Amino acid sequence: MTPHAPRVFSGMQPTGNLTLGNYLGALRNFVALQEDDTFAERLYCVVDLHAITVAQDPDALRTAIREVAAAYIASGLDPKRSIVFNQSRVSAHAELGWIFTCVARMGWVKRMTQFKEKAGKDREEASVGLFSYPTLMAADILAYRATHVPVGEDQKQHLELTRDIAAKFNHDYGNPEDERGFFPLPEPLIQPETARIMSLRNGENKMSKSDPSDMSRINLTDTKNVIAQKIKKAKTDPEPLPSEAEGMIARPEARNLVGIYAALADMSVDRVLAEYGGQGFGAFKPALADLTVEKIAPIGDEMRRLMETPDEIDAILADGAGRAAALARPVLREVYDTLGLTGGGTA
Repeated sequence: MTPHAPRVFSGMQPTGNLTLGNYLGALRNFVALQEDDTFAERLYCVVDLHAITVAQDPDALRTAIREVAAAYIASGLDPKRSIVFNQSRVSAHAELGWIFTCVARMGWVKRMTQFKEKAGKDREEASVGLFSYPTLMAADILAYRATHVPVGEDQKQHLELTRDIAAKFNHDYGNPEDERGFFPLPEPLIQPETARIMSLRNGENKMSKSDPSDMSRINLTDTKNVIAQKIKKAKTDPEPLPSEAEGMIARPEARNLVGIYAALADMSVDRVLAEYGGQGFGAFKPALADLTVEKIAPIGDEMRRLMETPDEIDAILADGAGRAAALARPVLREVYDTLGLTGGGTA
């Protein structure tokens, strides 16, 4: 049997205020995969259906969808070489999501730690969508028979559930003579090691777009002056930088800033310390500010340009949705036929 065509799928929620952490942890890697001819297609989705597991202001959501799409493009994704779209434009996601809700077992979904973290103590008040989020994520991936998914630490468990759902569907409904299975079991794409980007105000906390302090993060839309000012005011300690990484184990703020420099410069931490070890932050911070401005400010400039021309973004998303739907439609039709249903994949 011919194996499933190698295909990448990944997505980001439209929650606004994308940060340097989002760029180094995901967006930059999306762009790198665009150069990998191993894959027949690369699909990058704005997963807006996932966003409504919690209440959203409709106008703010529309803006956030465009902003994530703008970040994709400004970071270097070429809509002609990659498929850039938003989830709600392709009905296969919702249709297959319901089917997978019927395939997945309660025990599997109850083990998902992210639901427990997001719902907190008020689990009885959480939406059913927040609980069943991972089955929709499985549909996002398997609607395209994607074989590879770039994942971070917080999504590994959900990808394992996607593999479990695919395996169960293959076992229950697949053709025993088809060795490849109805659905592939998608593999995680482990991204090149990047320092975990932490808050500029507290090196023990992850850089987050939900942090009340805007000074805790570098937003992708920050201007040159704002980026430089935030780096200048980033929390540090009074000691000079060490010459070896071991010297930063108990220095979270120093470790964070050196890690950011290393990631942006595509250098190892050891190389950064070989250059700046023994120097104080008075010398290191200006160098880090210049580098961050060089790498991030052009992304913000292009994002602002795109956000001022929303019709351009909408046209890119519509074109990408048409291409994505063309891939998902035959898969959904096969699923419907396999289950004895009719009408699947009509949109």
